[in-house]
Amino acid sequence: MKRAVADKIASVAQSLGLTPELRLGADIPAEEGVVVAVEVLNNKATYNQLELASGRMAVVQRGDVLVGALGHRKALFGYSGSVPAALVPGDTLQLLNLGGVLGLCESAAPERGEPFDCRVLGAVLHFPYLGERIGVPARVGNAGLVKNATLDTKGIPVVAVAGTCMDSGKTVAACAIISRLRHNGLVVDAFKATGVSARRDILAMEDAGARETRIFTDFGAVTTTRVNGPDLTKTMLNELAAGRPDVIVFELGDGLLGAYGVEAILADSDVRAALTAVVLSANDPVAAWGGVTLLRDRFGIEPAVVTGPATDNAVGISIIKEQLALDAANARTSGATLGDIVFEHCHERTH
Repeated sequence: MKRAVADKIASVAQSLGLTPELRLGADIPAEEGVVVAVEVLNNKATYNQLELASGRMAVVQRGDVLVGALGHRKALFGYSGSVPAALVPGDTLQLLNLGGVLGLCESAAPERGEPFDCRVLGAVLHFPYLGERIGVPARVGNAGLVKNATLDTKGIPVVAVAGTCMDSGKTVAACAIISRLRHNGLVVDAFKATGVSARRDILAMEDAGARETRIFTDFGAVTTTRVNGPDLTKTMLNELAAGRPDVIVFELGDGLLGAYGVEAILADSDVRAALTAVVLSANDPVAAWGGVTLLRDRFGIEPAVVTGPATDNAVGISIIKEQLALDAANARTSGATLGDIVFEHCHERTH
């Protein structure tokens, strides 16, 4: 066991309540969710920030000692990588996302540049045995994932925001909906069901007026998959429904055809039965057509409304209404309209 002082603790490790004074172990389980300390080996001019446990963003510099967690990522517009088969102090990993996920980078989007290289210092230890100085490698999450849980939303309307891919405006749409529902007098809880660990989206939901929020990281998942996605979604739905909000809004990170479990969640009959409204966020009219077709044909879901960059002007809105026979509203310029469409669907569910 050795000591180290962290310059930055990433949001992926928020639940642990770590201080900068760390105790590190040389025995590092090469498993998703294990918390590690690393030293940054290079500088970057782009995509060079880290989301801290506080929620603030900080610029990362060479020499910084960071706390993050092992995980994988399969991003369309970012870094993709995996957890190494084995890991010892001195090995090099890459910072795969702004939330502090660390792994071996296998693919990088050109606009992001090469990722930060990081030298592994050791596993961050915590001491669960009262009165004993026995440290064990820390892992993310402070709540238990309930596997094969029976879903019970207690009749509370549930709104899902799905997208055609990452960066299609899902969080903007979710926040616009939350804000409008709050203005209409409803208590709204929210969560992010899929993706790679970073808390900025649920923090934005809180800023928009969500009373309670959750993210899969709280339940020990650094990155969601088709295996854990349905259980995570049901667990968060059950937990928030127990607090009796008027509406639950959740975002499905990544896209309908992504690698983070969105398809498995929408294919789950219990989850589908709980959905009051599905909002599709699309980048362009062709993406909107493809997304709507997938929802209808593969999952038997009729979307309530289309939003996203496809609705940035009247041309896109007109195409969607004419070609898909669906409502369309832009979350940035007509957030109240988007929220009112969703409100009507929720009102129909409860009356």
